[in-house]
Amino acid sequence: MSSARPHDRFHGRVTGRQRACAVPGCPEPGEFRAPVMGGGTSGADGPGEWQWLCLDHVRAFNAGYNYFEGMSREEIELAQMPHAGWDSEARAFRPTAGVDTPPRWADFHDPLDAISARFRQRTEEAMPKARADGKPLSPEDRKALKTLGLDADAGRKQLRTRYSELVRKFHPDRNGGDRSFEKKLQGVVEAYQHLRTSPAFS
Repeated sequence: MSSARPHDRFHGRVTGRQRACAVPGCPEPGEFRAPVMGGGTSGADGPGEWQWLCLDHVRAFNAGYNYFEGMSREEIELAQMPHAGWDSEARAFRPTAGVDTPPRWADFHDPLDAISARFRQRTEEAMPKARADGKPLSPEDRKALKTLGLDADAGRKQLRTRYSELVRKFHPDRNGGDRSFEKKLQGVVEAYQHLRTSPAFS
């Protein structure tokens, strides 16, 4: 049986445990939980340390409690925003193994925009765009096109032009000796070699 009274007129009263009111000299039982002011850092589990008070003292506590005490004007305004905290990078959608990196909360002002973007991305992945000429594209073709930054409707001329641009950009003999792009260059060459023999570019 629950220790709390199911129809208690005082919301938050907890009975069944013998606690004294935390106010020195008060003989009444502490049946109401209240945060200790300055009693630790608040977090996901609540505002930090707790104290137990009787009805009269918890009423007095609530009357003088100010959640915004010690905050600057900017901090108060931020805390009152309906989507406060959603713009934090820590609230990015968490990618998992084998799944592409999804949108970050920090990229959006409204969390609903981030959810909509994720939905559109999933929809595009489930129903990839077909070529206007009707030629089929395999998953490997699409991956290679993405590597080269080309649209699904790219033709052989666009393929050659884009390949030449990326080689000039990443090859150390063309970019002043910078070898930091060698891995990208390898991916570009492999993507081009794959697509040039693909039925979609025949």
